Amino acid sequence: MAGSSGRGVLRTLGGLPAAATAVTGTVGLYMALVAFGNITDFGTNQQFVRHVLAMDTTFHDKALMWRAITSHAVADTAYVAIIAWETLSALVLIAATVLWARAVLRDGDPSRARGASTLGLVMVLLLFGAGFVAIGGEWFSMWQSKAWNGLDAASRDILLAGVSLIVVRLPHRDGD
Repeated sequence: MAGSSGRGVLRTLGGLPAAATAVTGTVGLYMALVAFGNITDFGTNQQFVRHVLAMDTTFHDKALMWRAITSHAVADTAYVAIIAWETLSALVLIAATVLWARAVLRDGDPSRARGASTLGLVMVLLLFGAGFVAIGGEWFSMWQSKAWNGLDAASRDILLAGVSLIVVRLPHRDGD
């Protein structure tokens, strides 16, 4: 009897739903800490957003500089929107983690957890892929800046969320 219950625990905690719980929780924690840091140390990344949008540390190519946004009000509005998006994605992922944990512990249907995780992870991918890589990196030429270049960090965030999304979306069978 003890052997069979031990196998049940191993199967439960070593299965794909438990892995999906772990990766969803990890990204949720990460996003909560990112949002918390941006709220409690508002000025640091506020400067980052201002410099990226102003394009003031790029090559100053006249063909591109028309894209620059030098208004602090517009840059600060964009920064607050980023923080709101980070916070919302963290809340969605934390809720998804709770749904996953319930499904794993009760051997229930993970479809709600999978859907919530997918939403939260896609939000993270949109923030760092569309927001930082596409808009910041290409439109505002952030790649040209030695001082204000967040492309490496954004790439790590995309990798973390993307791999997590793959784990969450993998089909699983009972007993996996």
